[in-house]
Amino acid sequence: MSENKPRPRIPQPPAANKRQEPLPWESPKPKGEDAESPTRLQAILNSPSYKPAIEDVDFLDSDYARSVRLQLDYMKTYQGLRKAGIDRTLVVFGSTRIVEPAAARRRVEQYRDALVADPDNKHLQHKLFIAEKILAKSHYYETAREFTRLVASESAKSEKPCLTIVTGGGPGMMEAANRGADDVSAKTVGLNITLPHEQYPNPYVTPELCFQFHYFALRKMHFIMHAKALVVFPGGFGTFDELFETLTLIQTRKIKPLPVVLVGREYWRRAFDVNFLVEEGVIDEEDRDLFWYAETAEEIWEGLQCWYENSGEKLI
Repeated sequence: MSENKPRPRIPQPPAANKRQEPLPWESPKPKGEDAESPTRLQAILNSPSYKPAIEDVDFLDSDYARSVRLQLDYMKTYQGLRKAGIDRTLVVFGSTRIVEPAAARRRVEQYRDALVADPDNKHLQHKLFIAEKILAKSHYYETAREFTRLVASESAKSEKPCLTIVTGGGPGMMEAANRGADDVSAKTVGLNITLPHEQYPNPYVTPELCFQFHYFALRKMHFIMHAKALVVFPGGFGTFDELFETLTLIQTRKIKPLPVVLVGREYWRRAFDVNFLVEEGVIDEEDRDLFWYAETAEEIWEGLQCWYENSGEKLI
């Protein structure tokens, strides 16, 4: 700018959140101008329609907002896992009813004591029968805990990004899997689901990595998105749901094949007769090899590493 040319007046920047003169809408219509104004205004402020959409829980729970809820269900967990640097996971599933051995024994003892006082009670007899079945399978709790402790320990030694244990976040076998990783101070993920009956996540999930889903479909997506393996312990409908969904995705090559291990040969051969399905012609011979059986933590871990070596890769 020329020294002889007058300098233009440059106004001071306005304050970011403050005005010298208030704008007209910053004050409600005075009562003096309309005696009904305050009542009318309060009715508007109290109306659900006036709530911002992100604060209107009833609207967010409505059918109209389902597409938004689907996005949020996906995005929140995706952001949380990315923030934690988790992109390689090992998913463990199994029954919520198979508890640790000490708890299983206590339950058996409780029913036995109750039957001493009421030996002909059919209901108690059935409860004892089931409790004894759970006790017989409770060693799987320790196997799952030992396995994930092994995975977390071996993964920590690797130059690759860590394998992070992911479960459904509930009790039983999922608790055991989260607990094993937590035993060696490894991060561990729980993908919980909202249900009509209140449920609690198991206490061994890393707090900032426990996510709660509204939709099963989005939860399933997050189970598989970063999974390097699926290890399945004895379980019921929920366990079967995740198992067969994954096997279908591998069978159809909708996803890149990943190893699937069924822990507990005797249980799984009775619960899921793959040979019968092949003989009936409803699956192909090659589909037998979409999974294999294992019994111990070491056997599971060695099998996973062997599968990856056979594929020309390394798990860790």
